[in-house]
Amino acid sequence: MMWGSGSGMMDGWGGFWVGPIFMIFWLVVIVAVIAGVIWLVQSASHHGAGRSNAPSGSSALDILDERYARGEINRDEYLRKKQEMTR
Repeated sequence: MMWGSGSGMMDGWGGFWVGPIFMIFWLVVIVAVIAGVIWLVQSASHHGAGRSNAPSGSSALDILDERYARGEINRDEYLRKKQEMTR
């Protein structure tokens, strides 16, 4: 005796609808995994390339201004260093 008592193709797991639905589902899963891997690789490469906080080609005064703007140094230190650089 076989599974179910129906006519075959439409019985059991939903008939001909199941194949295309599962194919689409797995296609979406595979595309999502590939997109995730690409995103991780790009994210890691951007973080690795930007180790230096100073943009390439920046002058010392530009770097000092950026450090002050980010709050890495206080006003007194900023003014002292700026004065030393412009002598």
